Amino acid sequence: MNTKERLAIPRQHPKELAPAERIKGFAEVTAGYDEATALLEANRCLQCKKPACVQGCPIRNDIPGFIGLLREKKFEEAYWKVRETSTMPSVCSRVCPHEFQCEGSCVRGKSGEPVAIGMLERYLTDWMVANRKSMNQACGLPNGRKAAIVGSGPAGITAAYLLAHQGYKCTIYEALPVFGGMLSVGIPHYRLPRDIIGAELASLKSCGVEIKLGVTIGKDKTLNELREEGCGAVFIATGAHSGKRLGIEGEQGTKGVLHGVDYLRRVLTGEEMNIGRKVVVVGGGNVAIDVARTALRTGSDQVFILYRRTREEMPASKEEIRHLEEEGVRIEFLAAPVKIHADASGKLTGLECVRMGLGEPDASGRRRPVEQAGSNFIIEADAVIPAISQTVQHEADAGADLQLESWGTYKVNPRTLQTTVPWIFAGGDDVLGPQTAAKAVYQGKVAAESMQRYMEGLDLEEGRQLSCYMVTW
Repeated sequence: MNTKERLAIPRQHPKELAPAERIKGFAEVTAGYDEATALLEANRCLQCKKPACVQGCPIRNDIPGFIGLLREKKFEEAYWKVRETSTMPSVCSRVCPHEFQCEGSCVRGKSGEPVAIGMLERYLTDWMVANRKSMNQACGLPNGRKAAIVGSGPAGITAAYLLAHQGYKCTIYEALPVFGGMLSVGIPHYRLPRDIIGAELASLKSCGVEIKLGVTIGKDKTLNELREEGCGAVFIATGAHSGKRLGIEGEQGTKGVLHGVDYLRRVLTGEEMNIGRKVVVVGGGNVAIDVARTALRTGSDQVFILYRRTREEMPASKEEIRHLEEEGVRIEFLAAPVKIHADASGKLTGLECVRMGLGEPDASGRRRPVEQAGSNFIIEADAVIPAISQTVQHEADAGADLQLESWGTYKVNPRTLQTTVPWIFAGGDDVLGPQTAAKAVYQGKVAAESMQRYMEGLDLEEGRQLSCYMVTW
């Protein structure tokens, strides 16, 4: 097949549940490719000599390599080609915003639609499961050294997996009652089914990684106590679980105001919640989208999003926005909240908003929203859920005297992720702020190598490059 023939193949779109059906529950919305569709999509790849898609991938997967094997029907080899760099392709293929990463850099996207890299990666992981292929790698012989991982999200899972495969005895401490960190309590099942996370847990246990759920480091056990128990190095990867406040009148103390990550955590850990029919979600990222779609699935039938810019500036995935609107959620653009109204009992009655216009670009490169005087209006609501960003909590580092950056993340060496306490390392959202699963996986890899070098008394920086994605706020 020549280049002209490849360019003539349109992007293959997966089957999806109908909106009326999917809002009834949390079944996975997007189906995977079948073999014929995967092969057709794989043949759209131009196998570039200088693949920009690899540079767009935070983990630096050999994308042309695995796609080339896939279209030769060498599915198992293609899967292991991905695993050369990625510890968890089953997760990243489903939840990463590919349009902003690998697919956003695909040359085919310059004059059409990019290759569906995420769907092809997912096809390989699904094929391995369907064909009952082992997805585990040989474990390293025990070397007598111990390491502790605080948090079981993608960064923590990756670090534990890599260290365990080098013979280190690893223990993961997870404060939540469920494994997976933000993968389990921040991403709804319709985007990331629980059995996918379960497979990651099984893979860790197969190499002797011990998982301790419901243990809060800094409260139930300190970092210094882990050190005293023989841990040669500790990796903090707790994630950014604290929702940022709007900072408007009436936000605190009003019944019916919840914050996005708190709401998702409660629903996804099994708590039954009735927040009313009329729900306003504030924000334009994937968390806001997840909150709105979750509210629909748990009984709220008048849900809409308030966003202070336009559709073009929304940071959420375009696919997620499309799914949201298909399911009946309306987005109120160019509007921002200014006050929360409540009755005499403190129960929410409405959200006062103001219309916005767009001025000059700000530090993010997006046009700055400017309040339009005299444009105030009130939206009746049973619940208001801010989902504008998350911050890092610091319960884990109690007594450790770690230095922080001005925005609250841990201060680390950008090449090694070593904190200001030599035996403590940090990564993922704890260093980057709220970011993608792939970026957390990448930092888990950096931390694992650094911890291994530290415990073996080797130079942490020799031959190391600046850790990618360090400045994100």
